[in-house]
Amino acid sequence: MKTFDKILIANRGEIALRVIRAAKEMGIATVAVHSEADRNAMHVHLADESVCIGPAAASKSYLNIPSIIAAAEITGAQAIHPGYGFLSENAKFADIVSAHGLTFIGPKAEHIRMMGDKITAKQAARDSGIPVVPGSDGGVATVEEAMAAAETIGFPVLIKAASGGGGRGMKVAKDRDSLAEAVMSAQSEAAAAFGDGTVYMERYLQKPRHIEIQIIADSHGNVCHLGERDCSLQRRHQKVLEEAPSPVIDKAARDKIGKVCVDAIKKIGYLGVGTIEFLYEDGEFFFIEMNTRLQVEHPVTEYVTDLDLVREQIRIAEGYPLSFTQDDIDLTTHAIEVRINAENARTFVPSPGTVTDFHAPGGLGVRMDSAIYNGYAIPPYYDSLVGKLIVHGRDRPEALSRLKRALQETVVSGIDTTIPLFLDLLNEKDIQTGDYNIHWLENWIKAQTPAG
Repeated sequence: MKTFDKILIANRGEIALRVIRAAKEMGIATVAVHSEADRNAMHVHLADESVCIGPAAASKSYLNIPSIIAAAEITGAQAIHPGYGFLSENAKFADIVSAHGLTFIGPKAEHIRMMGDKITAKQAARDSGIPVVPGSDGGVATVEEAMAAAETIGFPVLIKAASGGGGRGMKVAKDRDSLAEAVMSAQSEAAAAFGDGTVYMERYLQKPRHIEIQIIADSHGNVCHLGERDCSLQRRHQKVLEEAPSPVIDKAARDKIGKVCVDAIKKIGYLGVGTIEFLYEDGEFFFIEMNTRLQVEHPVTEYVTDLDLVREQIRIAEGYPLSFTQDDIDLTTHAIEVRINAENARTFVPSPGTVTDFHAPGGLGVRMDSAIYNGYAIPPYYDSLVGKLIVHGRDRPEALSRLKRALQETVVSGIDTTIPLFLDLLNEKDIQTGDYNIHWLENWIKAQTPAG
């Protein structure tokens, strides 16, 4: 076993803070890297050391691999935690970290590479016994190929980018007449966003839920699933609210799909944490992708399992076995997370600026993961997420009640935030009963928008 004395966090914002906190509790020193725009960021203040790695633009700082490696070497860090986003699912970065004698706190590069291309990921899932959405055998390069595939799949179809995510390069074709434009638009968008215009096709499910299974594996052959998260409330394919467990998944379904995922992870020899994402409709699970990193919504799983996933990540990277077994996982409580963005709650226009007043909510079962503070200037260069509010209750009604109370307590002045959106949503019967799907929020927003 190897024990880390110091790790570098190749990220920013609340996830950098999250890793710093876990490391400090383990007695591990931390190094923060930052852009010139983040010189006064909270993760810089709380880390033991900090290194400026470039100007504001992410391409010249948080995505600057040589600068990150140099920062690790000059500070004597032994490992690098990538957080999520930026370089967290970059196989080349994982390879370079290892080539410099450092430990990448994450999966093997081969698995990042395998799951980073959605076509190969889907094939790997199919080969491992995971159910997949019916679709094309591989990429479709021309409208003619797309038409032939669509005739086999059946309309409507979903055209998706093979690389990347976040809803970019994703288009729906409801019939033959709309297919050509959808394919060309998806290819163009994918090429612009990811430098790869390859797209593939799947059956477009009408009213699915977005269900994801958290898995974790060590180097000793131990693999566990930590139940599911329901991430069906989405806007433009971006998750807005996540909860665990799902209101529509019972123990039998959880155990069944959990075992499928564990068996698949064992088969490919995966290491670390990962999330296998599914669309769920009419009692069936369909694989859509696997994220080979820590998820933004990992705190809801931590609440219902009473586990520290970042601590487990670091222990796995050090070579230790999991600190628990599958029998220790029993989901009997409920947790909900909302993503608070610096955006107008109705128009969703970004709202960078200076936070003039900030008060985090407190009380039993309330957790606020945020990197903002009074006087903090939110830069316009990065993601608009400024905080994650997570609540925990004995059951879903208690968690919903606690969420409403916590949102009402939260104060963020000087910028617009999406807090009013969540307060409105909590008044909706469908949210209260858990009767929603991945299209629900988009339709609700349209209904709230005045015509003209």
